[in-house]
Order: sequence, then structure tokens, then C-alpha cells
Amino acid sequence: MKTRSVVRIAAILLFLAPAAFPAPRPPADSPSTTLTPQQALNVRRIADLHFSPDGMLLAFTVTEPPKDTTIATHIWIMNVASKQVHQYTYSDKSENSPRWSPDGKFLAFLSNRDENRQIYLLSSSGGDAYAITTGRRSIASFAWSPDGKEIAFLASDEPTDAEQKKEKDKDDAIVIDKEGKHSRVWILDVDTKKAHAITGTQWEVREAEWTLNSDRLIISATDHPESDDNTERILSLDVASAQMSLLAAPKGPFGGIRVSPDGTQFAYMGARVDGPEPHDIYVHSTDAQPADPSRNLTAVSIDRAMNGLEWRSDGSMMAIAETGFKTTLYSVGSDGHATAVENAAPNPHGFAVSSSGALAFVGESATEPPEIYLASAGAPAERVTHLNSSWDSITLAKPEFFHYASFDGQQIEGALLKPLNYDGHSRVPLVVLVHGGPTGAWSDSIDSWGQLLAAHGFAVTYFNIRGSTGYGEKFVEMNRADWGGADFKDVMAGVDYLIAQGIADPDKLGIGGWSYGGYMSEWAITQTDRFKAAVSGAGMVDLIAEFNTEGGPSYDKWFWGLPYEHPEGFLNHSPFMYVKHAHTPILILQGINDTTDPLGESTGLYRGLKFYGDNAELVEYPRENHGFREEKHMLDRLNRIVAWYEQYLK
Repeated sequence: MKTRSVVRIAAILLFLAPAAFPAPRPPADSPSTTLTPQQALNVRRIADLHFSPDGMLLAFTVTEPPKDTTIATHIWIMNVASKQVHQYTYSDKSENSPRWSPDGKFLAFLSNRDENRQIYLLSSSGGDAYAITTGRRSIASFAWSPDGKEIAFLASDEPTDAEQKKEKDKDDAIVIDKEGKHSRVWILDVDTKKAHAITGTQWEVREAEWTLNSDRLIISATDHPESDDNTERILSLDVASAQMSLLAAPKGPFGGIRVSPDGTQFAYMGARVDGPEPHDIYVHSTDAQPADPSRNLTAVSIDRAMNGLEWRSDGSMMAIAETGFKTTLYSVGSDGHATAVENAAPNPHGFAVSSSGALAFVGESATEPPEIYLASAGAPAERVTHLNSSWDSITLAKPEFFHYASFDGQQIEGALLKPLNYDGHSRVPLVVLVHGGPTGAWSDSIDSWGQLLAAHGFAVTYFNIRGSTGYGEKFVEMNRADWGGADFKDVMAGVDYLIAQGIADPDKLGIGGWSYGGYMSEWAITQTDRFKAAVSGAGMVDLIAEFNTEGGPSYDKWFWGLPYEHPEGFLNHSPFMYVKHAHTPILILQGINDTTDPLGESTGLYRGLKFYGDNAELVEYPRENHGFREEKHMLDRLNRIVAWYEQYLK
């Protein structure tokens, strides 16, 4: 399924001092060995790695655990030679998107310190960070020109005085699809700090990347932003004349445009045919005619969902592929030949490659929280940060990976967490967790739901059922127009497999998940009484109502078509059609402001279950969207989940 003030910042010279930044300590009330809901939230997320042009420094972002109602992100710097890391920004708000100037003399970043997100600049010789953009609108993203003289950024127009007055006076009626400001391309002169827009107000621009000579941008944009379909195209935008020419029109969703070092071509990640999500790496000439097709580099050599594309100076690329529960870093040649990078473990996510060939990446597993790993060319990777050392004393369940045959012989991969106190031979309560998507997948990373349940005596299993990514394009397409069909049979076959292995107690089975996982939990309790407890987070009970109220229905359209033309698929696979058959106690969790799977989906399920006298509890969380951000809400959710399974499976 789918924000201007001058702030004092320590100089980079201070980052080169020998003292390392002190490691964060566990909360004072955190147990030394057993995971608690509070500790489960205490994960620092690391992302957006960028080497300085000379390869001496590495900039990256660290997202702190939730604090009250906010989640703050700050920029950190690593001295590559000494491997020392230091926090770089300290504001009360957030900073992200660190980008070195081409000559390495400045680091630019985005911050919402004065309500609207602006571009800030800091000299690498130290001093104050200062905003180089102004305005009553937030900047979405930016990119330095190769010559360092300009910055292209994406932002909407500022509200006019009249518009601000109307908003203040609450005279703020909105005509849908006819009003609203779209993200445009702006060019900022770094010296004068003056900016001007070069795309029209009818265009919505999602990405903008410079070509080598600093005279053009390759952009992803649409002049039909009101459309509920994927109408974005890839265009060449002349900076001086503002003229645009079409380069490519991918049929499905795409993103991650990157221009090659020599400026002759660009790469992006796109869908194999028309959806549902980007899967392969495509390349296209920057001077090609519209009729020239993009070339798929990885369909044959890798055939796995690709992420994090970056070019190297020799014209090859590096990207991360989902390979089952794991992730693999690949080097991809111009001919499409792909080679796995052997020294990139555990499970790389974000990565960067320096001019000298050094590799830095964020690694993580189910028992190792995110940290940065560093490797010189060809050498084994070494963990160089300890940003999540508060987890060092926590005992976590290590997953056991396995395969089983589903009802039709299709091989499905699963992972099992056994209870921390498992005696090795008893049958225990089993909770099946279903991932979101359906074009998602479970990965070898820390999952708070599962680890908390394992700490409380439950076995927890994860199945990458058909429709999951990480097993090839055909596997992704296997549940098209079949949610709750063969994918649900995959779930039940996995349950039977674990019962046959002597692990799962057949009388103490639970199921749970978020988004599509919530849908599958709702579907399960309307199809079978084998589960004795269920948890549905932001699920879907009525697929037609979901289509009509969600933000961006093109994803569902790929699976089902239009409900106005083919309602039968939507209806027959909607749990509300079978609510009268449900008897399993279910905990329903929902963010009130969710625009992905709107509130009505959960209230609709709850209302139906009430009419039939079923045991259901609905918990709504104010201000929360599809992904929660408030600390107390996150804690409440985890505590309720554990308590629900404790009550009905023990």
C-alpha cells in the first residue's frame, strides 16, 4: 500500500580531534538483558551517506528515537582516516540531506529551524551555518551544479499576501485538483543568493539531477499532477532557456535518477512493465530521442528489487538488491553484468563510494542494530560506529531461516524467532506476522514486535509469501488480483509446516501485521477460526472504499483495475463481506490522520464486528498518519500488542 536563523555549529576542524563522540547510554530504567517497549524505540537510524570529494570525510544523517511528539534528525561527520565520528548539527529542529560542494569547501543541508525548510551552508573551515534560501515555503530537495556556482532546488511558490489573509480569516475552501501549489525547479545563484523558477506552475517536479556541463537538468515531472495515474515522465530541462524535451516515459512508477560521471547517460529504477513498483535498473542516453527505449540492465543478471543506485567513476554502477531476507550490494557493468560485493556484510542499506574506492554502508541484522561499516577497496568491512551501543546488553532472538512448500508446491521462505526461554522441544504459542505491501518483504533486521513477543515466551514467524519482493519479478506478480487467495494459503501452509516441526501449538496461534499485514489479519479471522488472537494495524476491510479514499490509488489500480468497471474483485477480496464469520478476538490499531489506509477502514471493521457481537477492540491515535511519530503512541501500541497476545494465547 502503500519545513532562518544563524546557528552556531562546531567547525569540521574540531571533528578531526582524537576524542570520539561518547556513545549513548541505555535508559536508566532499561533492563540489562530483556528487551522492553521503551528500549525497542531506542534505535538510531543512519542514512544518506556522502563522502567529501577528496574522500577524507563522510557525512551522514542520524535519526534519533522519538522524543515526546517529535523525531529529530541531525547530521554527523566521520573522519575516514581516524574513523572518529562527531555530531555536526545540534539545533532543536532537524537537519537532513547533507551535500558537499563540488570543491569540498562547503557542506549544504536542509533544516526546518525557522518553520520552513531552507538550505543552509557551512564552510569546511568552520564558522556559522547560515541559510542561503528564504521564503514562506519548504524546500523538498536540492542539488549542486557540477561547477559549484548554482544549486537547483524543488519547492512550491510562496503563498501570496491575499492567500495568507484568506487562511488567517479561515476563508480557506479548496477546490480539489484546481487549487494548490506544485513543486517547481528553482535555480539559486550561490554567490548572490538569488533564486528564480524555471518550470511552469502547471508542472509538478519530483526529481532534478544536473548534467556534466551545468547547463541542463534531468527531471522527473508531470504536467498532470491531478491525475490518479502515474503520469510522470523524464525530461531534459535547459537551465538558460527553460525549454524541456522528453527523454523517456516509463509505463509504471520509477525514481532515483542518477546522471553518469561523463554526462552521456542517466540511470533510474523502474517497473518491469507497468507496475506495481520499481524493480530494475534502467539506463538512457541524456541526448536520446523520445522513441529510443530505456535499456534494462538487471532484469536478467539480478532480477531482484533494486535500491540505492550510484555511479562510479569508471562508468559502472553500484546498487543494493533485495535477496530474500537479506540485501546484497552489487557492482553492475555497462553491459549489465553484475557481481556481488563480497565484503559488504551485514545486510547493506544506504551506502557511499569514495573517489579512492573506499566503501561505507549502513549494516544491520535481526540481532545487530544499524551501524556504519567501512572498507577500503577489496578489504573486509569493519564496523566503525557505535551509535546504537545501548543495544549491546540486550538479548535478542536470532532468526532461523527455512523454506517450505506451499499448497501448489511453490517454495516460500520464512524466518522463525524462538522464545528466549525455549527448552528445545515443547510446543509454544506461535504468532504469524505479515509484512506490509503487498510488494514488501520481511528482512534480516530488528523487528520490535517480534523481538518483544519472543522475550515474552512466544515463537514468532515471518513468511515472505507470494507478492513479496526479493524473489524476482514473477514472484511479485503472483498475487495480482488475488489478495487473500494464494498468498493467504501460503500463510496457512507455513503455519502447518511449523506445527509439523513440533514447534507451534496448534491451539495457540495468533496473527498480526500493519497495512497489508493488517489486511491479511482481518482476512484471516473471516476465513478460519484457527487463530485465537489477531492484531490489525492500519488494515483494509473494504477495498472499494479504500480505493475511493486513499491518497494515490494507482497502486491498487494495478492490482485490481477500476472498481467502477470491475467491482467483483474488490468485493470478493474485502474482509467486510465475510465479517459475520469472524470469531477471533482482534485488536485494531489506527492513526486518525492516516491517508494511506484511512480511518474508515478500521472503523468499518470494528462496526461490523460489533454488530455480530465479536470480541474486538479499536484504538485510535490522534495526529498519527500511516507511520507513527509520537513516543507515547508508539509505546502504547507495543504494550497493547504484547498484552493482547498474552491474554488470548496464554
